[in-house]
Amino acid sequence: MTITGLDGRSVIVTGAGSGIGRATALAFAAEGARVLVADLNPGGAAAVVAEIEAAGGTAVSVTGDLSDQAVVDRVTATAVERFGGVDVLVNNAGIMDRMSAVAEVSDAEWERVIRVNLTAPFLLARAVLPHMLAAGRGAIVNTASEASLRGSAAGAAYTASKHGVAGLTKSLAVMYRDKGIRTNAVAPGGTKTAITLDIEAGAHGPAALAAYMGNVGRAAEAEEQAAAIVFLASDAASNINGVILPVDNGWAAV
Repeated sequence: MTITGLDGRSVIVTGAGSGIGRATALAFAAEGARVLVADLNPGGAAAVVAEIEAAGGTAVSVTGDLSDQAVVDRVTATAVERFGGVDVLVNNAGIMDRMSAVAEVSDAEWERVIRVNLTAPFLLARAVLPHMLAAGRGAIVNTASEASLRGSAAGAAYTASKHGVAGLTKSLAVMYRDKGIRTNAVAPGGTKTAITLDIEAGAHGPAALAAYMGNVGRAAEAEEQAAAIVFLASDAASNINGVILPVDNGWAAV
């Protein structure tokens, strides 16, 4: 068994087809965990499963929109059927907004960002909790954001969604700490991923935020975020619960 205690554990990682999610899935597999790779992109998910299996690990993929309850049910059922339960849930999947200020946010932008970034983690946590409660243990790690700590790191919809993720994390931590289940979150700062921004030219939101972006500092590698996620899920963090951990090269301290 590895020092993290993750060897043989059943782990769900969402948004695992690329970026932070991919790095996280590979990191868990390297610790001996069995990984369910959940992603919207079938090709990306399959490629990560192939990487894990090529290295001697165990993985399976489930694809679909995680804001859909039916997809959430399929993810959970597959992990239980293939791996015997769910020991760790990593709610990493998310989307950016258009950096829009409140007066510029459309209903469609607001509802989609909230649905993917906040409602999907809630649905997944609700789905896996019965299995963790039955086992008497479990760890949930959510991907919050620097935008969960301040109002100057993203648009209104994304900022609200990630503040919600921080609140969901703390609520889960309090509600289930006496049941052997820990919930924490990482708050990534700038990170090198394939995410691109769709910003409307001349919009007020991006212009207002530009003055604050000079404090970002060095962008993290996806593997640096993954290392923090794996730590929070591991036995090494057995008394850490309800924490929103900035992984941001000190941006939150500025």
